[in-house]
Amino acid sequence: MDRVGIVLISHSSKIAEGLKELISQVITNIPVITAGGTEENDIGTSIDKIMEAIHRADYGKGVILFYDIGSAKMNAEMAIEMAEPAEVMLSEAPLVEGAYVGAVESGMGKSLQEVYDAVEKAF
Repeated sequence: MDRVGIVLISHSSKIAEGLKELISQVITNIPVITAGGTEENDIGTSIDKIMEAIHRADYGKGVILFYDIGSAKMNAEMAIEMAEPAEVMLSEAPLVEGAYVGAVESGMGKSLQEVYDAVEKAF
């Protein structure tokens, strides 16, 4: 699968899974991996879950992360630092809209930078 991977980071595993389901209804040829909730599936985020999602979404073309609120950004940034050598970018776009645009752009076979730029330009 030669596409940019998408990681959905949310404090709620249900939000992340619901967004993955929404995206999968339209775009099926890209890796969309969720990192929702804590290790115990409580409300919160987990660096370990985010790192695992990065590795699962990386098929060699890079990964773009989308997050919801608060500490999700901080945990995403720490996971990126520890996820080397993976090529990873963190988007500031709104979670739902940004991830959807990112998935569409990835599905068209664009590079990580092209996907990131398209998402950022849209918002």
